[in-house]
Amino acid sequence: MAGTTRSFPMRAFVNILLATAITGLIPMIISGDWGWLEAWAYAVLLVLLAAVSRGIAGRRNPDLIADRGRMRGAKDTKPWDMVLAPLHLIGTVLILGVAGLDRAYGWSPAFSPATKIAAFVIMLLAYGFGSWALVENRFFAGTVGIQKERGHHVVSTGPYRFVRHPGYAGSLLGGSLIPLLLDSAWAFVPAILLAIVIVVRTALEDRTLQAELPGYKEFAAKTRYRLLPGLW
Repeated sequence: MAGTTRSFPMRAFVNILLATAITGLIPMIISGDWGWLEAWAYAVLLVLLAAVSRGIAGRRNPDLIADRGRMRGAKDTKPWDMVLAPLHLIGTVLILGVAGLDRAYGWSPAFSPATKIAAFVIMLLAYGFGSWALVENRFFAGTVGIQKERGHHVVSTGPYRFVRHPGYAGSLLGGSLIPLLLDSAWAFVPAILLAIVIVVRTALEDRTLQAELPGYKEFAAKTRYRLLPGLW
């Protein structure tokens, strides 16, 4: 079923980039250190990936980006995701905020340059993997719900060949590496909390899709793992 918005959703695209840029700048805003190279690398990574993935998705599935740009999730959002979706965002903000405070007050020793470079490269791959899912899946809404009015069906191509929830997988791995890139051992505390939210959200979404989305059980039988190949 085609979306109702057919032209490129420029306003939504700009809104997404602005929100992404503000999120990326949180460590520098909190710390007051605008010469923090690792924080700039993180912010630029976020904005570039958002621009590329939302730009491609905006041409392929403009209705999806229009909805995400209005910060509006699926029409039939599950009640539990009205709690978990905001917690997912808050978790990321807390990681960045704690890293900024750590930078300002010097709570943690710095990690080695090699550790930070490795963290950045893996983070690029992780967030890129999640962005690929958004481009591939026109039902990649900000909240969980069965989008009946948009002809919701199973997507099994692209990153969905490897795990059933590649967006969450990328967010989980990328978020867990932020403390290493930004030299903040204390940021692992909110990073662990974010990981718990992502795992719970993944489990509930997978249960919902298996119960309500035709063909999903068959898809789950072929793509065995939810988040981590070989583990879960």
